[in-house]
Amino acid sequence: MRQKQANSKIYTLFAVLVFVTVFYLPSFGQSFLENAGPVQLRVLTFNIYHGATMKGDFDLDLIASVIKKLDPDLVALQEVDFKTARAKKLDLVTELGYRTGMSPLFGKAMNYDGGEYGEGILSKYSFKSTRVHPLHYSEGHEPRAALEVEVELGNGTVISFIGTHLDHVKDPGDRIMQAKQINELLEKIENPAILAGDLNALPGSDPIQILSRKWALSDAEGLKPTFPSSEPVRKIDYIMFAPAKLWKVIETRVIDERVASDHSPYFVVLELLPGE
Repeated sequence: MRQKQANSKIYTLFAVLVFVTVFYLPSFGQSFLENAGPVQLRVLTFNIYHGATMKGDFDLDLIASVIKKLDPDLVALQEVDFKTARAKKLDLVTELGYRTGMSPLFGKAMNYDGGEYGEGILSKYSFKSTRVHPLHYSEGHEPRAALEVEVELGNGTVISFIGTHLDHVKDPGDRIMQAKQINELLEKIENPAILAGDLNALPGSDPIQILSRKWALSDAEGLKPTFPSSEPVRKIDYIMFAPAKLWKVIETRVIDERVASDHSPYFVVLELLPGE
C-alpha cells in the first residue's frame, strides 16, 4: 500500500514538472530575452595585409598585440591567408586566435598561392552558427565573400556578425553588386546585426549609399580616414549595424598604427539596447 502511495506521488510530481516545462518555461525564456538589459560590444575591423608589415617583414605578434590592446569582443579581419606560401603555410586567423585568446574562424573567398585567401573573424564568444556567402565578381576580378557568424551574448541575446572585403578595382560595378547582395543577406537575418570590413568605397559613393538603405553607419558624422595607415586620407573601412533603433554608438576610433598593416584598424563600441 505504501509503495503504491509513493509511486502515486512520484507520478504526480512528474506530471507537474512536465506541465511547467511545456507551458511556462518557453514564455519565461521569451520574457528573459525581451527584458535583457543593454550590453556593450567592442568591435574591430582590421585589414591585416596577409600578415606582412610596413617594415617589409612578417609579424603576427605585432598584429596580435594591436588587437589585444583594444580588447575587442568581435573582430573582422580582411586579407587573411590560409596556408599560403607567402604566409609561411600558416593558418593566420587561427594563429591570431591563439595569440589573442579569441575564437578564430576563416572564410574562403578563393584559392591562392598554394593555399586559400579570404575573411577571418575573431570572437570572445563561441559560434552558434557560421556561414560563408560568396559574393558576385566579374571575370578577371578577385572572388570575394561575406563571412557570417551568430553569437550569443552574456544576456542571452543572439546577434549576427558579418565580416567582408569588397572589390578593390576602380570600376565600382562589382562593389555595387556586392553591396546589394549584403543587403539581401540582411533581409534573411532575424537577429540584430553588425557589418564590418574593408569596403573599398568612399563615403557617399554608390556602394555606401546602397548599404545605408539597410545599415546605419557607426560614424555617420565626423568620418575619419583609415587608409593608408602611414597617413590616412581615405575612409574605406567601416562598421555598420541594423536595425538602427536597437543600437547606440558609444565610441568610434581610428587607431594610429602605422607598421602592422597598410590599413589603420577601425574600432567602435556599440551598445545593444533592450528589444521592444
